[in-house]
Amino acid sequence: MEKTTHSSTKPGPEIPGEPTKITTSMVDTAAATIQSFAPINQIHQHLCAFHFYAHDMTRQVEAHHFCAHQNEEMRQCLIYDSPEANARLIGIEYIVSEKLFMTLPDEEKKFWHSHEYEVKGGILFMPGVPGPIQRTDLVKVAKTYGKVFHFWQVDLGHDLPLGLPNLMMAVTRDGQLYPDMIQEVEKRFGVSVEKEKEARAYMKGPEHGIHPLANGGGKGLKIELREVEIKPVESVPRVFV
Repeated sequence: MEKTTHSSTKPGPEIPGEPTKITTSMVDTAAATIQSFAPINQIHQHLCAFHFYAHDMTRQVEAHHFCAHQNEEMRQCLIYDSPEANARLIGIEYIVSEKLFMTLPDEEKKFWHSHEYEVKGGILFMPGVPGPIQRTDLVKVAKTYGKVFHFWQVDLGHDLPLGLPNLMMAVTRDGQLYPDMIQEVEKRFGVSVEKEKEARAYMKGPEHGIHPLANGGGKGLKIELREVEIKPVESVPRVFV
């Protein structure tokens, strides 16, 4: 694979705009004492991994997932470019069990990627969590599938989220991920991908193997926009229940 530009997604330049004013902070503080943040408060997991654009494997991005379990078979994650307080929200991921994945229409399955390789390969990890503890959950993650969209192309240095959302994929085999990205993350978080790979050798992927339609079915996928004629409101039939 020819190496081109890629990104470790460290926090980039300052976001355009005036600094947050004291009055704004005061309103935020007051609201925080009154309002409920129930959906956000359900987040109890931080996963670090890498994504590449579904239409361009050379564009690779470090992705920090902050996830909440909907139940034992589904979790949803907010994806940031770093774990820092000023991190940019760059995307979302839905993670489902093999059982739920198999219920999806075949046309839908190609948008989902497998997690077996990145988990067993030590590339996906929980920063700061001791190995034995994180492996208790990652043994489950290895069997799952994920669907990811990124809205902010931080690898291109964009100051704001520009353009269309991009479907993303995960690393699924040796040689896909740039070595220097791995080395940088290992140094920054004090982890060893090789040691974790050895420690996770016992883990297994989906019970029926990775579905052939997953991971884009082996083909590149890109979201494109096209113009369509919008029907006027009066032409749309109303349905009364």
